[in-house]
Amino acid sequence: MAETRPVLIAGGGIGGLAVALGLAQKGIRSILLEKAAALGEIGAGIQLGPNAFHAFDYLGVGEAARNMAVYIDQLRLMDALTADEITHIDLGDSFRTRFGNPYAVVHRGDLHGVFLRACQNHELIELRVSSEVVGYEQDGLSVTAKLGNGERITGRLLIGADGLWSNIRKQVTADGPPRVSGHTTYRSVIPTEQMPEDLRWNAATLWAGPKCHIVHYPLSGWKVFNLVVTCHNDAPEPVAGKPVSEDEVMKGFVHVHERAQNIIRHGTNWKLWVLCDRDPTERWIDGRVALLGDAAHPMLQYFAQGACQAMEDAVCLSHMLANHDDQAAALEAYRARRFPRAAKVQLMSRAIGEHIYHPAGDHARIRNAIMSAKSQDEWCDDIAWLYGGTGLGAAGG
Repeated sequence: MAETRPVLIAGGGIGGLAVALGLAQKGIRSILLEKAAALGEIGAGIQLGPNAFHAFDYLGVGEAARNMAVYIDQLRLMDALTADEITHIDLGDSFRTRFGNPYAVVHRGDLHGVFLRACQNHELIELRVSSEVVGYEQDGLSVTAKLGNGERITGRLLIGADGLWSNIRKQVTADGPPRVSGHTTYRSVIPTEQMPEDLRWNAATLWAGPKCHIVHYPLSGWKVFNLVVTCHNDAPEPVAGKPVSEDEVMKGFVHVHERAQNIIRHGTNWKLWVLCDRDPTERWIDGRVALLGDAAHPMLQYFAQGACQAMEDAVCLSHMLANHDDQAAALEAYRARRFPRAAKVQLMSRAIGEHIYHPAGDHARIRNAIMSAKSQDEWCDDIAWLYGGTGLGAAGG
């Protein structure tokens, strides 16, 4: 008998919506359960490597995603102490040809909206708000999501796409709270005309300095610039979205070049986040329950891959469920395929923060020497493992 019960999805962020869409493309019904009273996404810009566009195409939203992205010309690395360029990666025709898709930046809310509209328009997807999944029970034949309001919903599988502080993960892995990195990120979005004219580059620009860095790039059809500045200030506990003054932001950047400081002075309405991640774990599956995105593999922002990896998870999980008659085998195939890749991105995100974004002294001089010596072809060779596929396999799948 064909399985008719829905897949339950906890969490209505980009990962949850993406897996709902992936399942719908395979004819699999789902009920998405979001704890907030409305489906939306806060935050500012995110970067989208070619692997994100591979996933968009697989999930059927390629055209919509392309229409709202800003296509940048370069990834640019600046020395925040000298204001000199260290290196850049050209993202033009030869990059696109090599990887089959572009590199772009987008407002997180715009991208969430693309997935949300696609889900709202699909008859196999049911979206429920004010429905926090606080736990689950299973009996080998089905799984029941327990909601905070006392309601219980039964389905064939439960996907925990409920983020860094996942209730589902608490039950699957019981590994305690996330690891606090001690790095604090401050975010602002400013109108383009308020960005210093000589820095309105069509690039994702990183100014790297001792224990700090600055990132900026254009968003939303060049109407605004996204500013993200981070310092390693040994923050002891998680914080999310707390408003802060410009003076507090500047404390971590008093030692960098005036030109880099000037970028921060143009920011307004700063909010701070203390960054968290986790050590990789293979424990993503518990019977009929599977983790996805930040619930499975939360990572620091330094590889700009959090949303991309969640979308790859969605592609892989929906593919495996469509191609395995046995659901336990499908979940294990998903975990086996995704864990090594996601773990590599988690660990490399930490390493990039340490060795590229934040080094000082001789460490920084070594970084500059190594990175400035690379050719464009060498850069593309270095990142081919990341950008060359959808997460189904090394060559795209």
